[in-house]
Amino acid sequence: MSYCLDVGSPLVPSESDAFRLLDRLFSCVTRPVIFKWATTQDKSIEEQLSMGIRFFDLRVAHRPNDPSSDLYFTHVIFTQAAVLETLSSVAVWLKSHPKEILILACSHFEGIGDELHQSFILSLKKLFGSKLCPKKEAVLTLRSLWTSGYQVLLSYDSQTAARHADLWPPIPYWWANQRTAQGVTSYLDWNKDLGRPEGFFVSGLNLTADRFFIAENPKQSLRTLTVGNWGGLRTWLEEQEPGSGPQSLNIVAGDFVGPLPLCSVVIALNRKLLRRNYTYKIRDEEEMERSQTDAE
Repeated sequence: MSYCLDVGSPLVPSESDAFRLLDRLFSCVTRPVIFKWATTQDKSIEEQLSMGIRFFDLRVAHRPNDPSSDLYFTHVIFTQAAVLETLSSVAVWLKSHPKEILILACSHFEGIGDELHQSFILSLKKLFGSKLCPKKEAVLTLRSLWTSGYQVLLSYDSQTAARHADLWPPIPYWWANQRTAQGVTSYLDWNKDLGRPEGFFVSGLNLTADRFFIAENPKQSLRTLTVGNWGGLRTWLEEQEPGSGPQSLNIVAGDFVGPLPLCSVVIALNRKLLRRNYTYKIRDEEEMERSQTDAE
């Protein structure tokens, strides 16, 4: 959710003291670099929804020394758009798309205490209301969600969520912390070999550059790095299998979904799953017909 970073906002509290000091002394140098490498999307959330994105990784935090209770998204620094303001536009979009299902994963929560957690959760419940799917829902299929009117699965990475039946636990995110397609895909393959988690999990195609690489490559940015590695990421993704198998993917996440055709590749994987299921169905019907013929 870092398409609208506020370059003048403070660093998130988790940044190191050394980096904080460097930023305070040389902000004219650090801020343009932070903006280039902390920006992961260039499309608004409404545009991403229209393009087909249905999973959102939402890092939520409270700005230091801010007397209000407003929360913002973060990635090294804070966004211009407030969280509830942004999610309100999501709620409006859902009303006009009643058969669309979203997974919202809220995490990090820097600078947020228990009181602010409770206030934020109540605001989320008020915003999405009966569209929130409770975690106790026994069977999750599109048909069952449509029948119940559920459109939002809300994951909340805090112990506070345990007290709320309509908040889902944290969703495991396979983040490689690598700056090449080879490094990312090798990490994802390694995790697949270990076995998929129960329930939802995310395979992140996100690239990450360390500060030495950033310093040595002043003309690069996260966007140029991602675009330059897209070929390798795409090839790996097209070879994957969706579904419930032990080596299958579940949720796929990536950066710069506007200039890169991530959605179309993921949709093609879903079509692969549909074709496979259709083939199994035809095969089962043929076997049943043969069995009935033999019985006669």
